[in-house]
Amino acid sequence: MKSANGIPLRVGVFGLLGSGNLGNDGSFEALLGYLRSAHPDAVVDALCGGPEIVATRYRIPATRLHWYRGEYRTASRAGAIAGKGLGKLVDAFRTAAWVRRHDVVIVPGMGVLEATLPLRPWGFPYALFLLSASGRLFGTRVALVSVGAAAIRSRPTRALVRWSARLATYRSYRDTLSRDAMRAMGVDTARDEVYPDLAFALPTPPASTPTGRPGPVCVGVMAFSGGNDDRARAEEIYRRYLDGTTRFVRALVADGRPVRLLTGDEVDAQVVAAILDAVDSPLVTAAETASLADLMKEMAAADSVVATRYHNLLCALKVGTPTLALSYAAKSDALMARMGLDAYCHPAREVDADRLLEQFRALEQSAADVRRTLTERNLTTTRRLEHQFTALTAAVFPAVQAAPATDHTHDHALRETP
Repeated sequence: MKSANGIPLRVGVFGLLGSGNLGNDGSFEALLGYLRSAHPDAVVDALCGGPEIVATRYRIPATRLHWYRGEYRTASRAGAIAGKGLGKLVDAFRTAAWVRRHDVVIVPGMGVLEATLPLRPWGFPYALFLLSASGRLFGTRVALVSVGAAAIRSRPTRALVRWSARLATYRSYRDTLSRDAMRAMGVDTARDEVYPDLAFALPTPPASTPTGRPGPVCVGVMAFSGGNDDRARAEEIYRRYLDGTTRFVRALVADGRPVRLLTGDEVDAQVVAAILDAVDSPLVTAAETASLADLMKEMAAADSVVATRYHNLLCALKVGTPTLALSYAAKSDALMARMGLDAYCHPAREVDADRLLEQFRALEQSAADVRRTLTERNLTTTRRLEHQFTALTAAVFPAVQAAPATDHTHDHALRETP
């Protein structure tokens, strides 16, 4: 893809990529697949959390998102506090200079407009605001693609998120709840669309053939301690989640079921270690996963999945494995409802092992029907994502006349209702 003067267009990708979160990296991989297929001549680089990993794994140039390397560590000493403060000023100039070098900058998926997990306004929200403001200043098109959003109570965070969205050239959301949340925060969403999460565009591994015998259960865990408004109760929430999940795994082992523990972020390793130590059974093992592709392979080989992290749920649903959500935010409930499994949600804040076991057994009894439902919903999801990529090309790559990726007679039927 080239600009009008024949020079390849420069496309930047922005986010907490290469930082240990498999969901973020999976959305990035899906976007790269689109760019390399639809715009193969584009020159792509990234401003991200883990530039060394991104550069090595995806073979594109990458720049560190924050000048100050201790950005996400708590600053208690004067030197660290000063370093963080100076870093905010330096990042304003660094981000502006990086944005200015590009024709288009894309933020691929991720919950960049929400605070469902602990978040400080001067961390990523500030970085995202710098991105959108720089794009508006220099005429670089900024696209927020299939992103997650949620209502935010903190005024500074809400203001930064609102202006980040307002200043972007293009916005789409991964669920209707996200679009509604941005509208409630004062963003005009009249032209914004809802599309599935970008990770649904990743290749799907083949599912295992049911043997008729009880098989392995994948349990996706999370270092869950509540959201941004739960800081005072964080330890209590974490302990309750860990205890309930451990009891559930112990009950599966008592039934003779092999259990594979899965994670979605490096911080989840502490939960895996605690469960392995508490249950102490050869039936419980931990999978080593470095990507959403690895997660999907594990889940495709399982009879069923019980998972907490959003992208763990997504992977299980994508491969068509019967799935039960330990839901920690409305986005998880919305995803399960979208895929026809809203009856199989359990609150992560109040894990009741006995009730969870009942829901799990009901899920397995309905496994055949659930698999058929997921097959149908995944077909619709694939068509919607094809339409998303066509719309993205038209919106932020106006010099390109893209071939239609979908039969546009279906557009009205596929469009999300407000």
